[in-house]
Amino acid sequence: MILGGVLNELTGKKKSQTIKGTVVLMKKNVLDFNAFGSSAVDNVLELVGQQVTMQLVSAQNADPANENGGKLGELAALESWDLTFTPPIAGETQYKVSFEWDEGFGAPGAIIIRNNHAAEFYLKTITLEDVPGEGQIHFVCNSWIYPDGQYKKPRVFFANKTYLPHETPAPLRKYREEELKVLRGDGKGQLKSGDRVYDYDVYNDLGNPDLSSKLVRPILGGSAEYPYPRRGRTGRPSSRSDPNTESRVYIPGLFSTYVPRDEQFGHLKLTDFIAYNLKALVTNVIPAFEAFVNFTPNEFDSFEEVDNLYFNGIQLPTEALNKLTSNIPLPMIKEMFRSDGQQLLKFPVPQLIEDRNKPTAWRTDEEFAREMLAGVNPLLIQLLKEFPPTSKLDPELYGNQNSSITKKDIENNLDGLSVEEALRSNKLFILDHHDTVIPYLRKINNTSAKTYASRTLLFLRGDNTLKPVAIELSLPHPTGDKFGVVSKVYTPVEHGVEGSIWQFAKAFVAINDCAHHQLISHWLNTHAVLEPFVIATNRQMSVVHPIYKLLHPHFRDTMTINALARELLVNAGGIIETTFCPGKYSMEMSSENYKSWNFLDQALPNDLKKRGIAVDDANSLYGLRLLIEDYPYAVDGLKIWFAIEKWVRDYCSFYYKTDEMVQQDPEVQAWWKELREVGHGDKKDEPWWPKMQTREELIQSCTTIIWIASALHAAVNFGQFAYSGYSANRPTLSRRLMPEKGTPEYAELEKNPEKVFFRTITSQLQTFIGMSVVEVLSKHASDEVYLGQQASPNWTADAIPLAAFEAFHKGLAEIEEEIIRMNKDKQLKNRVGPVNVPYTLLCPTGEVGLSGKGIPNSISI
Repeated sequence: MILGGVLNELTGKKKSQTIKGTVVLMKKNVLDFNAFGSSAVDNVLELVGQQVTMQLVSAQNADPANENGGKLGELAALESWDLTFTPPIAGETQYKVSFEWDEGFGAPGAIIIRNNHAAEFYLKTITLEDVPGEGQIHFVCNSWIYPDGQYKKPRVFFANKTYLPHETPAPLRKYREEELKVLRGDGKGQLKSGDRVYDYDVYNDLGNPDLSSKLVRPILGGSAEYPYPRRGRTGRPSSRSDPNTESRVYIPGLFSTYVPRDEQFGHLKLTDFIAYNLKALVTNVIPAFEAFVNFTPNEFDSFEEVDNLYFNGIQLPTEALNKLTSNIPLPMIKEMFRSDGQQLLKFPVPQLIEDRNKPTAWRTDEEFAREMLAGVNPLLIQLLKEFPPTSKLDPELYGNQNSSITKKDIENNLDGLSVEEALRSNKLFILDHHDTVIPYLRKINNTSAKTYASRTLLFLRGDNTLKPVAIELSLPHPTGDKFGVVSKVYTPVEHGVEGSIWQFAKAFVAINDCAHHQLISHWLNTHAVLEPFVIATNRQMSVVHPIYKLLHPHFRDTMTINALARELLVNAGGIIETTFCPGKYSMEMSSENYKSWNFLDQALPNDLKKRGIAVDDANSLYGLRLLIEDYPYAVDGLKIWFAIEKWVRDYCSFYYKTDEMVQQDPEVQAWWKELREVGHGDKKDEPWWPKMQTREELIQSCTTIIWIASALHAAVNFGQFAYSGYSANRPTLSRRLMPEKGTPEYAELEKNPEKVFFRTITSQLQTFIGMSVVEVLSKHASDEVYLGQQASPNWTADAIPLAAFEAFHKGLAEIEEEIIRMNKDKQLKNRVGPVNVPYTLLCPTGEVGLSGKGIPNSISI
């Protein structure tokens, strides 16, 4: 060894040695991805020398011959590809690789990889062992590697070190910049499955004019009339019928819309049928339901009949069973519907009706009001600041839209207070679905749907529960919009035909709330508004940038689920249009609401203050005092919000010591500029956008992004089956207006109120479709990564951020314990309610399936 060292010195050669590496990947195998024969072809290519090769890139020494990029090591090949067993279900496989290294090379900072095989594979990690002066070096890749001929530039992966742009070692800057250019693309052509391009487009892919003139829809985004966040560009050609509408491609059973490959669902999620279930619903399950309905009276007649769907199941006729089982594996049917494999079909039991000792608890006024605080859409209730309520609609267009509710209507239900006293003491609240519905109500009621705009007034009782005191239902004036509305006020009645009328009034409120929840609270304010952040972050920030590493876990699968939604859910004639009251105007209504969207208002403290639910109070926890103390969404949400904010503050403060560092970070500035001017380009001139000139603006913006992607989405998504899976509680549409005295409907209501109720709300077929969809959407997958968790323990090499993240994880565990404790406190009546459903939607950790708890890192379903 001594002699060898002397000879190296005499000949000018650097001391060399071998660095061992471990590569973890998943092959594209036959059962999971229909790549028939690809493994056999790959093994032949291995034998003739066409292998998976890697090259180390120096982080310390540049090579002028490589455009001053890092010095390249010798090619090294994965060892024994053809001898390594690939499991029949997608799983991880480890390979060894050996790199030649000498002292003149320095520390490796990146790895170039070339796939010379016939099929792609999923590269998870590369770990180098015993690197001189460095020890172990981790490369967290998590990327699909396509055959090398499909790339203009070879794939490069960086070590898990984190660099602000100016801190990047000079030999790596070339690779950092080139990688971002690849991800931006050139804005041209149709994008293919192997492309890695992130780009923007408007929502011009919802309609299908080539199929039918009835499926023409306006373009959302790019106009003052229909503003909208941008979606990911696919580059598909225009439809034949309309050059401004993108052609649609729908292949049953397959995901056919382009999203960058690394944004698509992983192996386990595909195995869990998340995407497959949505496809199967459209292709097989809905036709099976239609076949079943053809053999039945097509209507429910009683609540007992609906309950039997869950507790006793329904008997499928042979034709319906054949349709259901023809293309869907039996294990999947059991997963979706708890089928016994025969003709009996059972749905999971929604939490709302699980307690058989309280079969009608969901119908109580207390539960109706409680769900505004702890249900699936607890985001709209607000303090009533003036009486009667007023409208913000333009009186030139819509006339007088102010409320017709009078003091006489409600004073008997204010526990002895006058209206003025209740207002002064912050005891009156409102759920207002008036101004959002009225502009579209005449159009909606000209279809098969029939409904109202609504206002609901509620009184806060001494035990912190709410009770509804009046519901106002309004229709457009029959002689024209400029004449205002025709309204009627309903007040609580427990029994008799008037009690049934009161139940109808609550149902019409629920119909409006369902539409607002699905189209605005859920789709627009989480899924749609976040997609531009996903795109901009990948286009403008390197994977080694600290803010990329902070935000990237919160973007997992979002572009894919949004693309699936555009294919199946929010498209013209899709599930949302066929099962919700706004019908063909659904996405237009969400566009109208985007006009008032404000990024700053998405921060939970700002939202609560804007709604009058919270006020600044230096003596209260977090400096905020809730006017409804027992408001589970707000109470739990504030704990989660400030835990996220602390984590983000600790993290950002490690990398940014001054405001000037934020101002001088070119990637952050390009990211924020593109978000405002392109991703949310229809809102680019709004004065409320943060200027991104201070650390505080960066911290608050990142906190808000993470909040939207994690807790806000969890709060409005994973309780859907618990509350909306029982359609009588939250019907999605109505087919008749309120029965009026003197009509045959009113006479029938006196005789058989349940039958009239079910003739009015969601039909049998639409109920089946709705409960099936929300069951799929409410499930946690087995590969879920929850808030406070990371997919890889080696996501960064920096010790202080790692310690801060561990503190964040522990803090969330403490919050979860506190939530469980509060749910057991009998004094907190809104946390469980008459239906005995604990509020767990903001518990950080969840369970596979319909657990009704858990905050995933990202909008992944």
